[in-house]
Amino acid sequence: MAAELHPCSGKLIGLSNSNRTAQRNQPVQEFNHGLVLSREPLKDRDVFTVRIDKKVNSWSGSIEIGVTSLDPAGLDFPSSATGLKGGSWIVSGCSVLRDGRSVLEEYGRDLDQLSEGDRVGIQRSAHGELHLWVNGQDCGAAASGLPTGLWAVVDLYGKCTQVTVVSCEPPSLAERDTERETVEDSGGGSVNGNSSDSGGGTGNTGSVNNSPAGGGGARLGAVAGGMPTNDALLFHEKCGTLIKLSNNNKTAERRRPLDEFNNGVVMTNRPLRHNEMFEIRIDKLVDKWSGSIEIGVTTHNPNNLDYPATMTNLRSGTIMMSGCGILTNGKGTRREYCEFSLDELQEGDHIGLMHKASGALHFYINGIDQGKSDTPGTPAVVYGVVDLYGMAVKVTIVHNHNHSDRLRRNNAIMRALSPDVGRPRPALSLTPDPDAPDRLLFHSNCGQKAAIISEGRTALRPHATDDFNHGVVLSGRPLRSNEVFQVRIDKMVDKWAGSIEIGVTTHNPANLQLPSTMTNLRSGTWMMTGNGVMHNGTTILDEYGHNLDRLKAGDTVGVVRKEDGSLHFFVNGVAQGPAAWNVPPSVYAVVDLYGQAAQATIMDDVDLPPLPEDSSEGPTVMSPSSPCSVAGGNSANDLRFHQLHGTNAVITNGGRTALRQNCRSEFNDAIVISNRCLRDGELFEIVIQKMVDRWSGSIEAGVTAIRPEELEFPNTMTDIDYDTWMLSGTAIMQDGNTMRNNYGCDLDTLTTGSRIGMMRSATGNLHYYINGVDQGVACTGLPPEVYAVIDLYGQCVQVSITSSSGPQDNSLCTSNITEKSFPIHSPVAGVAHRLHSKHGKNVVLLGEGCQAVRVGGYAHGIVFSAKELKTDELFEVKIDEVDDQWSGSLHMGLTTLAPPELPSCPMSGLSPSLTQLRSKVTWLLAGSEVRRNGLLQRQNYGASLDRLTVGNRVGVKRCSDDTMHVLIDGEDMGPAATAVAKNVYAVLDLYGRVTAVSIVSSSVLEDAGSIKAPSLSSDSCSEGEEDRTPVEGGEPAVVPNTVMAFLENHGKNIQLSHQNLTAARVSSYNQGLLVTAQPLPRQQLFQVLCIDRLNASWTSSLSLGVIGHSPDRLNFPSTACCLKRSVWLLQRDSVFHNSLKICENYGPNLDTCPEGTVLGLLVDVNSCLHLYVNGMDQGVAAQDIPTPCYPLIDLYGQCEQVTIVTSNVSTVGGECGEARCQGDMEKADMVDGIKESVCWTPHPEVNPNKTCEYQALCSRFKDLLTLPDGYFNEDAKYNLCYCESCHKLRGDESYYKRGEPPRDYALPFGWCRFALRSEPHCEVSSSFKKWHIAYHGTSVGALRRTLDHAQLLSGTSSIFSVSPVKTEGPNGYSEPEENSSNSLPDRDRDRDRDREVPRVQLSPTMLYSGLEMFAPKVQYVFRDPRSHRCHQAQVGFQVCVRPGSYKVGPQTLGASEPLDPRFSNTEIEWITKDQGGTLLYGLLIRVE
Repeated sequence: MAAELHPCSGKLIGLSNSNRTAQRNQPVQEFNHGLVLSREPLKDRDVFTVRIDKKVNSWSGSIEIGVTSLDPAGLDFPSSATGLKGGSWIVSGCSVLRDGRSVLEEYGRDLDQLSEGDRVGIQRSAHGELHLWVNGQDCGAAASGLPTGLWAVVDLYGKCTQVTVVSCEPPSLAERDTERETVEDSGGGSVNGNSSDSGGGTGNTGSVNNSPAGGGGARLGAVAGGMPTNDALLFHEKCGTLIKLSNNNKTAERRRPLDEFNNGVVMTNRPLRHNEMFEIRIDKLVDKWSGSIEIGVTTHNPNNLDYPATMTNLRSGTIMMSGCGILTNGKGTRREYCEFSLDELQEGDHIGLMHKASGALHFYINGIDQGKSDTPGTPAVVYGVVDLYGMAVKVTIVHNHNHSDRLRRNNAIMRALSPDVGRPRPALSLTPDPDAPDRLLFHSNCGQKAAIISEGRTALRPHATDDFNHGVVLSGRPLRSNEVFQVRIDKMVDKWAGSIEIGVTTHNPANLQLPSTMTNLRSGTWMMTGNGVMHNGTTILDEYGHNLDRLKAGDTVGVVRKEDGSLHFFVNGVAQGPAAWNVPPSVYAVVDLYGQAAQATIMDDVDLPPLPEDSSEGPTVMSPSSPCSVAGGNSANDLRFHQLHGTNAVITNGGRTALRQNCRSEFNDAIVISNRCLRDGELFEIVIQKMVDRWSGSIEAGVTAIRPEELEFPNTMTDIDYDTWMLSGTAIMQDGNTMRNNYGCDLDTLTTGSRIGMMRSATGNLHYYINGVDQGVACTGLPPEVYAVIDLYGQCVQVSITSSSGPQDNSLCTSNITEKSFPIHSPVAGVAHRLHSKHGKNVVLLGEGCQAVRVGGYAHGIVFSAKELKTDELFEVKIDEVDDQWSGSLHMGLTTLAPPELPSCPMSGLSPSLTQLRSKVTWLLAGSEVRRNGLLQRQNYGASLDRLTVGNRVGVKRCSDDTMHVLIDGEDMGPAATAVAKNVYAVLDLYGRVTAVSIVSSSVLEDAGSIKAPSLSSDSCSEGEEDRTPVEGGEPAVVPNTVMAFLENHGKNIQLSHQNLTAARVSSYNQGLLVTAQPLPRQQLFQVLCIDRLNASWTSSLSLGVIGHSPDRLNFPSTACCLKRSVWLLQRDSVFHNSLKICENYGPNLDTCPEGTVLGLLVDVNSCLHLYVNGMDQGVAAQDIPTPCYPLIDLYGQCEQVTIVTSNVSTVGGECGEARCQGDMEKADMVDGIKESVCWTPHPEVNPNKTCEYQALCSRFKDLLTLPDGYFNEDAKYNLCYCESCHKLRGDESYYKRGEPPRDYALPFGWCRFALRSEPHCEVSSSFKKWHIAYHGTSVGALRRTLDHAQLLSGTSSIFSVSPVKTEGPNGYSEPEENSSNSLPDRDRDRDRDREVPRVQLSPTMLYSGLEMFAPKVQYVFRDPRSHRCHQAQVGFQVCVRPGSYKVGPQTLGASEPLDPRFSNTEIEWITKDQGGTLLYGLLIRVE
């Protein structure tokens, strides 16, 4: 078969390289529609292999691969491979799906973790099995019973953007042998290597790697199989001073282990080959020391190496795994590499590493791949190295890489601990049963602390009072369908919490590496623990059955798998109901003797009652076909979920509970509906019982007039296009279309325990109730017979009908009540907004300027608002018509271009599209991209405008903080652009698909409360409600604050004091986690954290955030980044959610915060998290913060102590606690936002120069200039750094006003200012504070002369700043004529020179004065004397300029683009000739 792709493919796919390479177009904008298939059907045993060429980090998910029986020539390609039906098997992540439904979880390698260069293949074996191959390794059978005639499927999904087909051949001979074997792997990452102990092996000598992955993915056996005997991987004879080698240099032992803890380094005798496993077994440990074994690689040849005491002392060419982190050249590069710590391993555990052909380094613990260590550029030639440090005393190189020795060791240990283990007891000896081999017994392979006695019938933990886990036992054979496995608890201890756990697993006990507890196993396992059910370590059912933790000795527990694949548990013979579905056949029974459970015995001849059916719950259950009106149907509890439901939904608890199965791999197809239609005034209420953090979106609720028997259940209920009303988030949707946004509640913000109710009133109105509170009318005109509908979507997994469901005694049951209603659409009547008469040539305005229609083509559709927008004024339009023959869509934004300035003929003054409009500054949103004058500023801003259709609304506004916000259907997408000018018009482009829009907004700001249904979080007040204080300007409302204190449960290195208001880290650099004892109320600023003490010995510093669950029983890890459940963390200048980075360049870098910095956290009424730095709001860091949430702080690295501030603290940069607001006061007396007296000097506390490395670098450059110290202010605290972190810490704005009359100037972001000494007359003259601020770029050579004269002079050798000009006439300055002096006689030229005066060029922004033409970089490279790194530098001056002494003019560079968004290019250059009109204020330095 040709290794090519079929020419028919997904709509975003481009093929090249003779149809061998596929690339997904627009990889940053789109994540799907990347489906490709093989050109021909697969032949049996051929492995269709592709190489991942490119990945992007914009999305989650990655490559998916599989097979399908659908012919690509006639296939209607879906958006993703999981949408293929009709006989398709797809491997996605680590799950296997058939026709879009999950049939196997935790299979093989996780495809989402593969990197560029990795190879992945798919195969149909001769036996009809589906096999996945990753880098040449067979991951085993993923499915069976596959038909012939299958095409290979590859989906370039999410991160994966390009692949190349590398082969389509059968596997090599060595791999064929492996294909015949069935290998069970508990972790999905087991590595099989040579079978030869010596590494010699002769069976594969001379074999050639013909694996489907090519040379880069050769299997271990193929690599090492041909190795000669004398090339076996051994320890090198040269080793650490305390090492003793034995066993032909395969075993290393540290001498005097109780006296010495180091000098135990050993290395391999030769470099490691690519993809060769280097694995050791821990033979001996001692308990005296802390720390333990370390393993890694080094480029140093052991023959030439002077061995250090510990390998982490080596400062070059060395990568080591130590604890659970990675050290490179002795420095930590990854603190939390894996969940296992080498310090916690025991004797007999295995540790390995592999240097991949791609250069990646992987570590293995007990055969389980811990993943890529993320050490960039691992050299090609490296030696294996082991450091027998601390507790580790003796290790042996392992060549066979299997677990049989560990299994034998486990039983040997238990036999040594208990003399009775394994010995038959005479009293229990029974006559052999002819069917004895078929009896259910425990398998001899059991947990480390467990033992099997009584001929396999009894399992126990002999030392149950010493250990609480490692007591896992399995049945000796698989369970038959409907066969009950039941055990009796014989013995219990009172020392521990928790008790017996029981379940089933697909893993064969003979090959299984048993975990400490069975719930740690992440594949093929279902367990009942406590009163819940877990699948692969994740809870799938809460509140299920009897609590096993309450059982006593003599009680029995059992499990059975029925023929239909459902799993049931029994407690004391009582069936607990179905616990799981689609459980595969041939599963083994599992008992975990955990905690209190010390001994259990299998019960034979089990006589259990028949299993009840799920749909029956006594006589109270109504038939699913019950009519809508039942005579005498007064029962308040006859409402149930119907037996018909979505494919992923399951109904339990007699119809009162609904859940979505496989909630970690499936997010939809879980619609449930009531068993009868709702009566007038009857409340249908459910409570959310379980949620997961994996997905976005959550529960959706509503009603439908479609009978359950007639409903073809879609993926989501909003896909139904008739007779259906749903609430999704805050949007009310009818027949799949949004009728209204910003309803009184947001379903996406609800949490576990929240209640949602629906009621149809007698007047046909639909009401929603949240936790019993009516949210108002959602929609009107409902038909009389509607069914309640719940869509268990996204995060919502399980709900139950509450006892509150039923008829309600309220006025909603009557029809003559006057109800308060709310408009569904934005108000249109009396619209004051209009479109300007100047517009694109293809536009026609209708309805007195309220509607715009494009009458031809796809472009020339630009229209403007009739007037400038006021601050926070929303300009909104609704899409009326679309034409699908065009691509692209509406563009919308703000512009400084005034339409009245356009020529009368629009065709001569406007560009064809808004992205080409560049005559003035224009900010716009095109698709999901934010552009400024056509240049890309931001990607993936929000919902793409390209996806909007008729009825959708789009709005734009300029906020008071100079940001542009775009709103889609009333939902604010957040700040799209910053530094937006004040005088702007709304502008939109009827481009592509969108041909007509109409205005739906008013020039008078609408009262949000007048169009929003009342809710608990609404600021509006209806009659009779208690008046609320509105929140203005984003500041927290003035409400009584909850007193906050730290919780007693915290990291082990934390010590609390001062009534738990102060926390200090007393040792090390980590283990400093702490949370507050009280949840953080909405709109209360956690006031806040004051950094009391920093320790410069460490790197990095404090991080903080919130956690969305109770911390009372939280087990604190070493650092906050290890928390992965409902955690939002601010670390450095990034935002993390559940350890995944979701935002960069947010706020200042917290690692640079100096002592005294005040940090705060606030969650607003919209559930958005804000960071406050010295009282300054840094904007929204994260959204959808749950309630309750608790502030979280990690005292890491330099930050050793913090204190909760319980009183108002004046913010840095303010005076007397007054807030700074540029629009509140005239800032003629303000410089950089800080009040001054005459010549401003900064507040001592605002300068974070103690920790700013950039300021220190600029200072070292200044010292190299050898300028006299007398020119500079003696006190260094008056110097200011304007790097990103420093100016954000101070809360600087970008622009300020200064002087009389006030004039704008920009802060010199990116520069560092060194304050110059003021002249004596400046100190006493109050007139200087009325001068303006400007900047002057110059060269290094001009600095000294300029400072000597204390002003800008002629002939300073600055290439731009000072040039002689002729004396001007009385009307202004005269521009010098080109070569004018050369045209004069010498005598006239001398006379004219006497009349020359200096011509000084200035600018109110360093974006102009700092250009290299004006401020040239140093001609030689600046070498930092401290770091010895080379830099380039520029210099300039900040000056005060007397008003009236200069002339404002255009830029002289010929630049076409605006240089600064605040200043027009026609007013960006100031020219002065007045020698006394400038005052040197500060020296500016910028170092690259």
